[in-house]
Amino acid sequence: MTDARRRQRILALSPGDRVEEAWSRLDIAPHYRCVRGPETGMAMVRGRMGGTGKAFHLGEMTLTRASVALEDGTLGHGWVKGRDHRHAELIALVDACAQHAEWEASLEEGVIAPLAARLAEEHEAQAEVAAATRVDFFTMVRGE
Repeated sequence: MTDARRRQRILALSPGDRVEEAWSRLDIAPHYRCVRGPETGMAMVRGRMGGTGKAFHLGEMTLTRASVALEDGTLGHGWVKGRDHRHAELIALVDACAQHAEWEASLEEGVIAPLAARLAEEHEAQAEVAAATRVDFFTMVRGE
């Protein structure tokens, strides 16, 4: 997975207020303008049975997207499930800023890494809860 895809994934999966809080701690305040959106629409979600089967249409979900341009013309794009316009705009802003070498490291350390660690902790906690309810089924052979 590329750094940009990883960054987009982490920002989209993290709650908007958490992204906003991490962003506000940084000393980055670029001037930017919204090129597109934020706008809310629908996207078709596809699934696969067992993750490997034939793809099928699962249904639609609400999606918000935004595109921003920094003063130097650098474009950033952001997508998030739901209707949180600020979250999508902030993802686009982080995406645009991460394309600048001077901000990339501080964004990784101050925003992306803490959010990724928090997502990993939450995933582990959910896995532990699920593991506690796991039932192992087995078949007994009748002796005749």
